Amino acid sequence: MKKVPGNWSGFELAWLVIFTLIAVVFTVISKDSLFGFTVFITGVLCVVLTAKGKLASYGFGMYNTFGYAYLAYINGLFGEVMLNLLFFVPMNIVGFYMWKRNMHGGKLSMRQMETRGILLTIAVCVAGALLLGFGLSFIPAQNSPYIDALTTVLSVVATILMVRRFKEQWLVYIVLNMFTVLLWVIRTLEGSGEGLLMIVMWSAYLINAVYGYYNWNKGAKEALS
Repeated sequence: MKKVPGNWSGFELAWLVIFTLIAVVFTVISKDSLFGFTVFITGVLCVVLTAKGKLASYGFGMYNTFGYAYLAYINGLFGEVMLNLLFFVPMNIVGFYMWKRNMHGGKLSMRQMETRGILLTIAVCVAGALLLGFGLSFIPAQNSPYIDALTTVLSVVATILMVRRFKEQWLVYIVLNMFTVLLWVIRTLEGSGEGLLMIVMWSAYLINAVYGYYNWNKGAKEALS
């Protein structure tokens, strides 16, 4: 993949510019706030830098965490709120520390899970989503409890795998992003003003997750060789 100055590939720059322009268009059309746009763009920068294994991803990720938690709160997605404030905030700090310890020559050392670990991850995701979804269903203002629960559990699992530098985080992120897009489609159909921008944002995450797996798969193979 052809590189441009700053160690960015043409693909990375192209999709970043495209989705930023789309975000601007949707912000104008939907009359969304500047705040909603900043949540979008910091989220995109965070996942792009994560796919590249860059420490700077945690700075943008912290802003996005607080911003997205607020948007989820006003849309009645309380599982997402709890996930962001109680889990992502401390994990951003832990992740920065652990990645920094495993940087060699400015490059992150990437890992690959064994089959037993993959099966355990799947079991945890399924069981966790069912249990959390059941609990969220008792909250009167909660919308789409089981989808909200699934995205919450997948986010937790993917973040833990990311902090531990496993390439399989991106497979979890692919599934997570597809269901989160569905979640915001439902909220948009039910009248959410921020829904369209969130659909675009999570669609950008989905594309990046596919690229992230491609990039980290190469990195993990290099680490084993």
